[in-house]
Amino acid sequence: MKLRKMAIAMTAVMALGAISVPAAAEEEAQAQVIGISMPTQSLERWNRDGEYLKEQFEDAGYEVELVYSDNDSSQQVSDIQNLLADNVDILIIAAVDGEALNTAMDEAAEQEVPVIAYDRLIMNDAVSYYVSFDNYTVGQLQGEFIVEQLDLENAGDATYNLEITAGDPADNNAGYFYNGAMDVLNPYIEAGTLVVVSGQTDFDTVATDQWDTQTALERAQNILGSYYADGTQLDVWLCSNDSTALGVAQAITSDYAGDNSVIITGQDGDVANLANIVDGVQTMTVYKNVSNESIVTLSLAEAILNGETIDESLCDTFDIDCAYDTESYETTEGNVCPSFLLVPSVITADNLDELVDTGLYEMGDDGYLTAVE
Repeated sequence: MKLRKMAIAMTAVMALGAISVPAAAEEEAQAQVIGISMPTQSLERWNRDGEYLKEQFEDAGYEVELVYSDNDSSQQVSDIQNLLADNVDILIIAAVDGEALNTAMDEAAEQEVPVIAYDRLIMNDAVSYYVSFDNYTVGQLQGEFIVEQLDLENAGDATYNLEITAGDPADNNAGYFYNGAMDVLNPYIEAGTLVVVSGQTDFDTVATDQWDTQTALERAQNILGSYYADGTQLDVWLCSNDSTALGVAQAITSDYAGDNSVIITGQDGDVANLANIVDGVQTMTVYKNVSNESIVTLSLAEAILNGETIDESLCDTFDIDCAYDTESYETTEGNVCPSFLLVPSVITADNLDELVDTGLYEMGDDGYLTAVE
């Protein structure tokens, strides 16, 4: 691992015995800098992630450089190169596009700067570790929720109409979310119990660039106008996350003539979506505690910087449900990236207090949640 320039200079001087280094200067020389690159500030969750990470590392005594890349992978490459030029000791990156960072990742490898892929896997072998939630499980939870809400196992001859909105094709996680949900729902689709009236089921068709709310809204409006304008009942809309669910919910509220009691899934616990859950517009969200994700990332980064052996025993230090996975995620074919995977949970109108218990949300007198600043 590279050394900071000041540390190199002082080491040389001390070796010559020319002077004694003041304690304050020695402490400054040993300070380590954490470079954090987040994809965008346009989605609520990335603002939360960035700030929690920054707070955790600063509280632990590190310097932090936090940048956002405006959902532009070229900008993110430039941002990471600037962090490397600033001699950061480790990089923590939530990728805009996990396949578009090779230039910056190769430079990180050349400079021997460790890289933690945060939440989204980066498809480059320079990545040392991956910290995320079990993304396949996120989709499973959404699919299982739909099965339970509609009691599909006991549906008999009943049929229910389903539509699907998935995430950003550039986000490696989007495929895991989609596959987790569809592996649960496909048996019911094949049996005819669930009917996708639009016929739009493959990932490329249902995907949403940049998880954009407006894009999800416009596609939902097109589907409702084309397939449900005659009064056909819509029962459930699988949405992979909250920003897409927000667009779908708006379309259903404004452009659907049928019964508005449509099951809508989501993910992230965005405040606007939690308000929709209170109002009965959205039905559930899969919550991923970003504070816990930052705690795991801090512990992992410290272990890397301290040269410690990293294996499943690190999970015992978290006091958080987390699994060490050395099989599931590859940065290139045959190169498995060691991963620390946290456990998500389902939030509905019935258990919103669980979010308050995290300390990250407050319940107002009006029954709506706000994020704690």
